[in-house]
Amino acid sequence: MAVSFGNVEELIALVNNVHGLDLGGYSRASLKRRISRILAIYQIDFTVLKDNLVNAPGFFNKFLVEVTVTVTEMFRDPAYYKTLREDIIPYLATFPHIKVWSAGCSTGEEVYSLAILLHKEGLYNRTFIYGTDINMDVIERAKQGIMDLKKMKTYSDNYLQTASGDSLSEYYTAKYDAAVIHHELRKNVLFSTHNLVSDGVFNEFQLITCRNVLIYFNADLQRKVVGLFYASLALFGFLCLGAKETLAPYNLEGKFRMISKTHNIYQKIA
Repeated sequence: MAVSFGNVEELIALVNNVHGLDLGGYSRASLKRRISRILAIYQIDFTVLKDNLVNAPGFFNKFLVEVTVTVTEMFRDPAYYKTLREDIIPYLATFPHIKVWSAGCSTGEEVYSLAILLHKEGLYNRTFIYGTDINMDVIERAKQGIMDLKKMKTYSDNYLQTASGDSLSEYYTAKYDAAVIHHELRKNVLFSTHNLVSDGVFNEFQLITCRNVLIYFNADLQRKVVGLFYASLALFGFLCLGAKETLAPYNLEGKFRMISKTHNIYQKIA
């Protein structure tokens, strides 16, 4: 059956009432597409979807994976990571301690990409990286540091395009059909659940990355989340958004300066 915007509102209310999760700030058009996808994946109708969300153990987490969009890969958009390495990391090196927050980290590919960059530049031992996501299932996968070995060729190609000068294979061990990220790159990483909609500031960071997450929120929630990031950044810290996201609508002149228009990287200046 086709999903209507009325169905979307009904589901938002149900999820909030039953699971305490407020999806009200998510883009209705995006939710409509994701719900249609869920119905197709599980070959169910909207009535069964509602029943599963209330009565089927474990289904809510599967629903959450689809609704909150978990598409990710290591060194996705290599030019962005090249910019980080050349323009941002040298500045981070001036801080005695570096705290990084990867918001909406999914299964951890971006977190481990950042860990490799910082390790390569000799900064990892004085860095702590927090990876957060709303979904406990993807967080548990991220903690393991285990990647599908079939995907490592793509990840390795991405890494080479960052002009790193070495091979990604130096940072993981292949075991059967899995690639295990070296323990050295996991020791200063903490993964935990965090809801950008309802949770607040939990630290002061020199670098926050939240790429291609805001585009799924409505304007009011985007403004709220940007405010959360501003409050969570140390002075002269950096905020990295996705290629389709910008701070332009939020009237933050005098608070941030643009570092990279191409990659939407900003520095907090006030």
